Amino acid sequence: MTVSVTPETFNLVSYDAVEIASIIDELVTAIGLPAALDVRLEVDETTPLGRATVSSLEPLVISVESGALEDPKRPRTLSRTGSADVLGRLLYRVRDRLDASFGNPPADDKLTLPQSVAWDAYCVGRLVRLGYKHYDNRQRRLYHFRNRHGFSDAADDAFDKLWTSDGLTWTDITALSDTAVGTAA
Repeated sequence: MTVSVTPETFNLVSYDAVEIASIIDELVTAIGLPAALDVRLEVDETTPLGRATVSSLEPLVISVESGALEDPKRPRTLSRTGSADVLGRLLYRVRDRLDASFGNPPADDKLTLPQSVAWDAYCVGRLVRLGYKHYDNRQRRLYHFRNRHGFSDAADDAFDKLWTSDGLTWTDITALSDTAVGTAA
């Protein structure tokens, strides 16, 4: 496995490409991605915003704005736990997409907001169970889920299933998302 981080030297933020690569390396192993997987992380250090996406699966390219990796209490400084949260969520999506039994979810830019939030809850729940706990992930993710699926018992039940499950498929995730918003058939 090769992990590359661009840029190799940061000028506008106090990030270390070697440290970021070590976070990715650790996550790839913990999440169970293929050992031969090459990962390229492209960091846009010109913006403090926090967008993070998987730009390509072949080859695997993750694109982030520098705010996605930043410590919220120390501007322009890398947050190791925050970076693991953001990158781990995306790497779990990659793992799901590479697993034929997961199904065939639409491209990230074609996901509805409720689908994306439901998949994120599933990814971050698994990440937390691996020991990656960033602040209070569960409460933050639950609130985000409720904002997209409604403040109801059905939404909370769907979130709990997503948060605590392993081995779900894309069909399972969309069914839980649809049930939470009351659009299930």
